[in-house]
Amino acid sequence: MNAFTLTSTSTPVAHSTATRSMLVQLGAALALGFVMLYAVGFSEASVAHNAAHDVRHANGRPCH
Repeated sequence: MNAFTLTSTSTPVAHSTATRSMLVQLGAALALGFVMLYAVGFSEASVAHNAAHDVRHANGRPCH
């Protein structure tokens, strides 16, 4: 038997790492979305309106 026998394990390992990375990113995005919905859902309407209003001005878009 040759001492330099190569095995092809790079593809399954890379696929597993990519899948794990995608799942971590998906979980982080879902967590951020739930936190944002929770924060906006329990804030007063004027606070949410003023925050959106300030963002529109910061982006240089007219709002009224």
